[in-house]
Amino acid sequence: MPHPRVYSTEGIILRRTDFGEADRILTIFTPAYGKVRAIAKGVRRTTSRLAGHLEPFTRTQLLLASGRNLDIVTQAEGRERLEALRGDVWHATGAWYVAELVDRFLEEDDPHPRFYTLFAETLRRMEAGAQAHEETRSWLALRFFELRLLGELGYRPNLHQCVNCDTPLRPEENGYSPDLGGALCPACLHLGARRVSLNALKVLRLLQTSEWEALPAIRIEASLRNEIEPLLRATLRYHLDRDLKSWSFLNDTH
Repeated sequence: MPHPRVYSTEGIILRRTDFGEADRILTIFTPAYGKVRAIAKGVRRTTSRLAGHLEPFTRTQLLLASGRNLDIVTQAEGRERLEALRGDVWHATGAWYVAELVDRFLEEDDPHPRFYTLFAETLRRMEAGAQAHEETRSWLALRFFELRLLGELGYRPNLHQCVNCDTPLRPEENGYSPDLGGALCPACLHLGARRVSLNALKVLRLLQTSEWEALPAIRIEASLRNEIEPLLRATLRYHLDRDLKSWSFLNDTH
């Protein structure tokens, strides 16, 4: 969507890079304009009135002016700050991770309003987890986000039928292939699939088909986490054709 000469939008900072002596280049996710790159001039000066409103994970109301290469932040007012999130290393790393996913998967100026809402809700869920010092629900929120991102962008894994022979999957150990787009029945495991347990497949299906509010309070053992995470990471890696920087940090903070 073309940007008006001056436009107002809310947005969440995905990434920021210092530029020059006092400026910052921001990558901002907005509901109506998608991913936008803008410069905040003088924001690194101690006297800047914008600085506190342009922190990562702060939902901010912005006034931007269109520029030739970068838009310019002229006003900013923070509407929602996630203070607890910043003080918890694991939850903060999880928030950086979902921000990196958005940044890597979305092109500039490609609006995804439903996905913007999901991103904001996921940050709130991570904030709630940080406040409660509880990781299980936050871990589920990350997996929920990954599966919904894949679905939003047309990469929804098939978890109910074999992606090779279309046979409905039985309640047993099956396989999973990121390259082929989902689960495989035992007869098709020769295609190089990873094995996936019945419990892992159940959790993946639950996250893929349920609304967040309807998810039961389920307990996820470490062994099940260690099975599910690599499956989804392999799927994301296949579609991105790269690793994400956040993965190593998430592993280190566990």
